[in-house]
Amino acid sequence: MTLDRPWLASYPAGVPAEIDVDEYPSIVAVLQTAIEKYRDRPAFSNLGKTLSYADIDTLSARFAAYLLGELKLKRGDRVAIMMPNCLQYPIALFGTLRAGLTVVNVNPMYTARELHHQLVDAGAVAILVMDNFAHTVQEVLHETPLKHVITTALGDCLDFPKRSVVNFVVRYVKKMVPDYDIPHAVRFNDVIEAGAGLPFDDAGVDIGPEDIAFLQYTGGTTGVAKGAMLTHRNLVANMQQAAAWIGTNVSYGEETIITALPLYHIFALTANGLVFMKFGGHNYMITNPRDMPGFVKELRHTRFTAITGVNTLFNGLLNTPGFDKIDFSALHLTLGGGMAVQRSVAERWKQATGSTLVEAYGLTETSPAACINPMDLPEYNGAIGLPIPSTDACVKDDEGRMLPAGEIGELCIKGPQVMRGYWNRPQETANVIDADGWLHTGDMARMDDRGFFYIVDRKKDMILVSGFNVYPNEVEDVIAMMPQVLEVAAVGVPDEKSGEAVKVVIVPKDPSLTAEQVIAHARENLTGYKLPRYVEFRKELPKTNVGKILRRELRVPATA
Repeated sequence: MTLDRPWLASYPAGVPAEIDVDEYPSIVAVLQTAIEKYRDRPAFSNLGKTLSYADIDTLSARFAAYLLGELKLKRGDRVAIMMPNCLQYPIALFGTLRAGLTVVNVNPMYTARELHHQLVDAGAVAILVMDNFAHTVQEVLHETPLKHVITTALGDCLDFPKRSVVNFVVRYVKKMVPDYDIPHAVRFNDVIEAGAGLPFDDAGVDIGPEDIAFLQYTGGTTGVAKGAMLTHRNLVANMQQAAAWIGTNVSYGEETIITALPLYHIFALTANGLVFMKFGGHNYMITNPRDMPGFVKELRHTRFTAITGVNTLFNGLLNTPGFDKIDFSALHLTLGGGMAVQRSVAERWKQATGSTLVEAYGLTETSPAACINPMDLPEYNGAIGLPIPSTDACVKDDEGRMLPAGEIGELCIKGPQVMRGYWNRPQETANVIDADGWLHTGDMARMDDRGFFYIVDRKKDMILVSGFNVYPNEVEDVIAMMPQVLEVAAVGVPDEKSGEAVKVVIVPKDPSLTAEQVIAHARENLTGYKLPRYVEFRKELPKTNVGKILRRELRVPATA
């Protein structure tokens, strides 16, 4: 069947069918335009300190100057950034991009094993890491290509005396900074100071649309973390698409968006860090959104117009005392993604805030936005939305044939935001991007007559914990390292707090093996959200006739 694009008839007024992908040659060009237009506007705030667009211009240029002038990094070199939301992040992000280098975002909670894999796979030559996580870098440093380490404390961008107070509390009162010793590591503030004395000119850096802006790591359809090659063109396209979609609902230069999801995650990186930068918006960054009382306290002192999040974040806020005391009079944009938004949460959010929780859908491999619901949606509709401008979507069967409206198959996406491929993994790339350029998402979906798409199930066995991908293969590999384990399978089970939680089903080799031992072992090798919440022991695992474990049968409790 041919693609007839029924969604175009459902587009909100003012949203074009196509966007101009070539208006900006790079992310840096979009940044420069924002700096020119909104120079004196606030750009990023955190812990009581605000940086204007002019500040971001100056500080990111100094960071870029240091990378090129002092470290002598060359075009295309990979620079890892390993930190939570703080003011150093946008400075380093834009500085790295302005230097013509590639950003490798790293989850700061990674274990040594996970960090080692990512740094080696990416071939990262430099890393900026917060002190709290530097001990993990130290552990793997000599087994990676890293040549340069820049360290920073949480409060380093704050003014004196608050800088000293925050850093003292984090290190000595809360004791959140384990000891580490990395010879020749340079401090972030020293980098900025040194960069001020080095020449830098954006015009002297050659950045093309096809240059890789980010190696954004994801498990894709398997458990091995792979770097999605996201080019400047991919990200500029997604900025243009998102801006066209929500631009009629924003006031340029006047928006304040709450950025609680970490900027190292593709959702917040693009939706908040880049799209709202294009709008001349003000990113109000939350460093630790898990501290819900503290988060609510910050919201009570901030007049914000937009917020993005995952279902668990909205649910957590709704259940935190004091949330009903927040001023929502300016809030007109609430965007949910990263995981399915639950109807009960969306309805409670609308009742509490007056703002419809609009669901969107995307993948790391699509930079990430692919489908978004209309921003003027009166209430939650259960759909992931319509394909955004210059994006095609379809549902295919196992033979690759397009299916008509109403039928269920694998959701496939095509558009300028689709990644170039996986870094150094041509076969993995060929497995997900077919000969016609369709990205196979691994999600089972259907389309209605108006072009709205609905996720039905996942073709792959990936587990979604609070918006983060957990891949059963990786969890199984870690548990299987235990000599007391004969066989293991990992599955996702429903969880009220995180949407899904990890459950492992084990056939023990040693009958004395306990659930506590399993979780303790996992904790040494997996970051928090990947840890098994439930451990079940069985005498055998259900399998196909060729010996493949039937994970779907393990999602229900064992019968007596």
